[in-house]
Amino acid sequence: MSDIQASDLDQEVYDLFDEYVHGDINRRQFLDRASKFAVAGLTAAAMFDFLSPDYAAAQQVEPTDSRLGTEYVTYASPEGGGAIRGLLSRPAGNTDKLPGIVVVHENRGLNPYIEDVARRAGLAGFIALAPDALTPLGGYPGTDDEGRTLQRQRDRNEMLEDFIAAHGHLKSHPECSGKIGVVGFCFGGWISNMMAVRIPELNASVPFYGGQPSEEDVPRINAPLLLQYAGLDTRVNAGWPAYETALKANSKSYAAHVYPEVNHGFHNDTTPRYDKASAELAWKRTVDFFNANLR
Repeated sequence: MSDIQASDLDQEVYDLFDEYVHGDINRRQFLDRASKFAVAGLTAAAMFDFLSPDYAAAQQVEPTDSRLGTEYVTYASPEGGGAIRGLLSRPAGNTDKLPGIVVVHENRGLNPYIEDVARRAGLAGFIALAPDALTPLGGYPGTDDEGRTLQRQRDRNEMLEDFIAAHGHLKSHPECSGKIGVVGFCFGGWISNMMAVRIPELNASVPFYGGQPSEEDVPRINAPLLLQYAGLDTRVNAGWPAYETALKANSKSYAAHVYPEVNHGFHNDTTPRYDKASAELAWKRTVDFFNANLR
């Protein structure tokens, strides 16, 4: 990592990187458009490298943490990708039936950040399953750029079926109480919203900066929602007013938090878009919400 600080970058550079991450522009277009913000020692390429994830530096829970029982499992997803691999994590030595949480990745597969979130959920006293929707294409390939390329090759509604099947797998797991929630980030936020639409018995849903379901889908939601938005995320936030109107019109149970002056991806501690205070508050609210609705 260079000597660049997050505050050195203009907000437009963060917005450009968001466009890149979500496939609206390619790397060359980012570099070309970011070059106008280049100054001595701050080239467009340096900004790109700075904004890219650094997984080794951000890991919060070691994969071998003795407090956890963690393993990779494969479960059936007949309406989706067939057989899906995921990381299962729960407290080591547990003998009680635990509430379950499906942890849904962004638009790049099951990368180290999402695996870390699953382990954090395990430490919070849940049995957590983090599926990899890239399993039919060989799994997360080791870099986010490759992961995004692969994920674009899959139909998002088929991937939704993979996460719905993860809910069913957890619900029938002998260590699970049968109460299940979902938390997801970016693409996973959309999945979390849609799982609330599609699964009548879902017990809680926490979408982080996720795309919203259609107004016609809102009446099908039964699960209480905890919606987490980034204040600077104009792309996703554009859909929130209509969603809130529909939730109110249909008397749905929800709470929404917009974290001011933070970018899309603020919970992801592997990039400079991470905001520690907002991320920690959002995660505390998430755990408290799951405790209230799943126990």
